[in-house]
Amino acid sequence: MDSPKIKTTAPATGSVLPPDVISSTSPPPPPPPTPATPLSQQSPLQDSSSFSSPPPPPPAAPLRTIPPPAQPGMVSVRRSGLPKGVVISLVVLVVMLVLGLVTSFVFKYTPSLGIGTTTITYWGLWEPESVMKPLIEEYQKSHPRVKIVYQMQSPQEYRERLTSAISQGKGPDIFRIHNTWVPMFRNLLSTVPADVYSSADYPGVFYPTARTDLRSGTNYVAVPLEIDGLLMYTNDGLLAKSGVAVPSNWEDLRTSALAMSVCESEDGTCHPGNKIVTSGVALGSVDNIDHWQDIISVIMMQNNVNFNSVSTSQKAAEDAVNYYTDFVNLYHVWDGILPSSTNQFAAGKVGIYFGPSWRVFDIKKINPGLKFSVHPIPQLPLDPLRNEQPIAWASYWAEAVNSKSSNSKEAWDFVKYISSKENLPKFHQASVSSGREFGEPYSRQDLSDQIKSHPYLGPIAEQAVFARSWYLASFTHDGPSGINTKLSLLFADYINRKKDTNAFATELNQVLSEYGLAVAASTSR
Repeated sequence: MDSPKIKTTAPATGSVLPPDVISSTSPPPPPPPTPATPLSQQSPLQDSSSFSSPPPPPPAAPLRTIPPPAQPGMVSVRRSGLPKGVVISLVVLVVMLVLGLVTSFVFKYTPSLGIGTTTITYWGLWEPESVMKPLIEEYQKSHPRVKIVYQMQSPQEYRERLTSAISQGKGPDIFRIHNTWVPMFRNLLSTVPADVYSSADYPGVFYPTARTDLRSGTNYVAVPLEIDGLLMYTNDGLLAKSGVAVPSNWEDLRTSALAMSVCESEDGTCHPGNKIVTSGVALGSVDNIDHWQDIISVIMMQNNVNFNSVSTSQKAAEDAVNYYTDFVNLYHVWDGILPSSTNQFAAGKVGIYFGPSWRVFDIKKINPGLKFSVHPIPQLPLDPLRNEQPIAWASYWAEAVNSKSSNSKEAWDFVKYISSKENLPKFHQASVSSGREFGEPYSRQDLSDQIKSHPYLGPIAEQAVFARSWYLASFTHDGPSGINTKLSLLFADYINRKKDTNAFATELNQVLSEYGLAVAASTSR
């Protein structure tokens, strides 16, 4: 069959004693003096020295004024020798000095005590705390009143747990979402503030796919720290042994795959019923091809299938599906009973395999000695008269902020910090320092030159400028009610010929409408 033309305290009081206490502690008053004899009654011959006269009375003690009891909120101050104005000035000076010391203590020491500190909870995926810690600590040094608490989440049931937590008002301030999740989180996402990335600046910083995927209405709602998608992995030994070149289009890929395939037959060729020894390519099934959703999506995109109206591009959709399934149904170089495509490629039994950049770690863990390379995915021939452009696949994660968070300003400031041109390389390096061969591919266009020569990340940077995404993506872990899961089930039936194109198109529109996507953007070139 010919290759389809795929395009796709209380107040102080004075220290004054009450009256009864004062009278009991003061000396008793002297007796009243004896009245003197009037001069007219004294004898002129009488010698005053011969008489015993009482001693003169002591001088009278000065009267003491007993102040009234102090009233609440008043301070009784004893009179002193200082002028009243001086006393007031001294009191004010002392109060100011005490307030200054207290304020200095608060601002200097309370962040370390957790007093007056804003705590930001951050739910992440894939990256352990050891990778995030250096950047978080660096940020907190310049923002001592902000504390970032990072929690690496398990991908299992992650979306459901996240949605439930946010809905109950218990969700994190910052969380990671897949680029296809915006429709499912539309009412839970805070808008990216203009002082983080303005609507004018955002498109120039990140790749085109982010401008479409991470937008809700007229606002951007997430910031990516990475870009990834689909790469073509080749077994270097099998490729050289077969004498074929790395394919750049889908027709060449078919030729190369057939040349590398070996089955248990008299001449080694593959026919129905033959046991497959080496598969030239892992394509054709939905049961054991790890990233079949991404593969069929990008083939359809290149073949000008409009997912919003599949019935109007029925032939293009069917041609794309036929090309994909021919490797099982027609060429017999793959079947549904083989181990997963990732395991088979790592075992050296597959010539060409498709997966994202993070599959490098899985393959090397399974078989450290395997010699393989990664390349951009094949394209269809481009028609310049129709202004056709190459299309690659994008599937990546981004950081969002909880619309119900009371700390959204601080949360967005940290997202801005970690996604900056200066700090993304530090994030990448922290991954390498943790033992990985490389970190997440840069999401910023102005950092693409730093990875273009990387053997595994270079092809990602090369394709990112024309990569696109849709809601049929693999390994998003969005759960039974997730859009990727629902579409995967629908497309699997279509690929397995359980639904015709018209029934498929009707159900597709029904699923999309559940997420407010009844008027989806055209995926044609």
